[in-house]
Amino acid sequence: MDTQDYEDDSSEPSPSKSRRKGSAHSADIEEIDESCQIMVNNSDNVLRILRNLYHDKEMCDVYLKVGNKEYGAHRLILCATSDVFQAMLMCPKWSEWHESRVELLELPICEGFFNLFLEYLYTGKILITHTNVMPILALADKYIVKGLSRVCLSYMCKHVPHAASHNQLFSWLQYSTACGHTKVMETCQNYIKWNFEAVANTPDFSNFDIDMFTRILWQNDIVVHNEMVLYNCVTRWLELEKIKMQLVCCNNVEIEKNFKNLVERIMSCIRFPMMTPRELAELLLSTIIKQHKEFFMDRMAIGMKYHSGYTDQIQPYYNTEEGRLLFIPRLYTSDSCSAILTIENFRTIPSYHTSTFVFSSHLSAAEHESHKVNEWLVDLYPRGIWFKKCYLIVWQGTLEVPEEVLYTVRLSLTCRELSETDMRVKVSVLIYGLQGGVEHVMEVKEKVHHFSTQEKVMNIDDLIPFEELNPPATSEGTHETPYLVGPNRDQLKLNIVIAPIR
Repeated sequence: MDTQDYEDDSSEPSPSKSRRKGSAHSADIEEIDESCQIMVNNSDNVLRILRNLYHDKEMCDVYLKVGNKEYGAHRLILCATSDVFQAMLMCPKWSEWHESRVELLELPICEGFFNLFLEYLYTGKILITHTNVMPILALADKYIVKGLSRVCLSYMCKHVPHAASHNQLFSWLQYSTACGHTKVMETCQNYIKWNFEAVANTPDFSNFDIDMFTRILWQNDIVVHNEMVLYNCVTRWLELEKIKMQLVCCNNVEIEKNFKNLVERIMSCIRFPMMTPRELAELLLSTIIKQHKEFFMDRMAIGMKYHSGYTDQIQPYYNTEEGRLLFIPRLYTSDSCSAILTIENFRTIPSYHTSTFVFSSHLSAAEHESHKVNEWLVDLYPRGIWFKKCYLIVWQGTLEVPEEVLYTVRLSLTCRELSETDMRVKVSVLIYGLQGGVEHVMEVKEKVHHFSTQEKVMNIDDLIPFEELNPPATSEGTHETPYLVGPNRDQLKLNIVIAPIR
């Protein structure tokens, strides 16, 4: 051998050279200990070789035809990275195992991204965006590339608001539901429920699947200004569905029959008793109600009986689950049952700061009980709670209570005046956030509490993860938490909704 072509590493490296770069293969060399052992990290070079192997198409032994394009590949790489390719190209039971050219049938949306998927199999690198995550995930699921599937699913969970603003929310929801990707499915559903009005104003709203739309409309935790606004959103969706029917069918009788069934199915989810008598009267002018008067008159009559206090006449409806839901308020953000709580310039407030808010809410949606109003006091502790040392005077003498600090984000709700001797209410806190430049309701925390003369205070701890809202100072700069909104991302915004429980 010509020794001048090699670097002599036989001698023990000095401390100043314990880590160095620039060997013949661009490897990183790290000293392990003083016994002449080194760790060679040549992974970047190996990845570069694999990447060149993919791009240069050297020694390809299989060709994949996808649509009108053909991609050269290597059986070893495909089988090592995909369970499906391993079975396809190595198992004699598959017709493709001995073929040099294999035709793959892919969805049209996947064909244009197959090259990115194939390159990932060689390099482990891929750029995921809101435009390609769905086809990449579909390919990863089809060929059982689990690592890539996990990356795509994680991306989708964090970028649902971005998908909604780019009219991809419902395709994400439909795919994740069909494939059993529960986390993405739940994230999409929650975004729709908690930001219903914003979603209803997007062009993508017309792509809402009928079955999924119905299931969501039955939910109690839809965030909407009031039931009338929800009714208007549903009416708009029905009008779009009728246009679709007219495009695929020319038989007007058939269209009207199918549309009538759809109206009754969807409008059964609307809670007419939660509308005011005035709103119910205004509905009589609605075109869709005039066209389906018999169905709507019965349901609107239930609402008027509820507001008039005819308890005995509406009692039978409580005997069925569907009937009970008619009298359960959703998460209405109108002034009668909710209040916005905001803290400006959040980053400048001191530790253990307390913000106090006072508001009132109605204890019933029924018109005949509109006089029942409660006043509430909210104390918000966004930067932890400091209990100072104090002394209690008891009959044995004086008792010292040591100081204590709780690192929690607490919301304390006090009932200042009880309209009744006791009452059960559901307290919902809507937590706003900013993701992908979109402000939205990011989380909803709910708690049921029984208020009485002896129990007038309710606490919700860990409302927001403390470390996420109050990250430790680092040299890398300010931590961007999604829980701060506003033009300068310096505003903590909550909405508290109080609904009575019968």
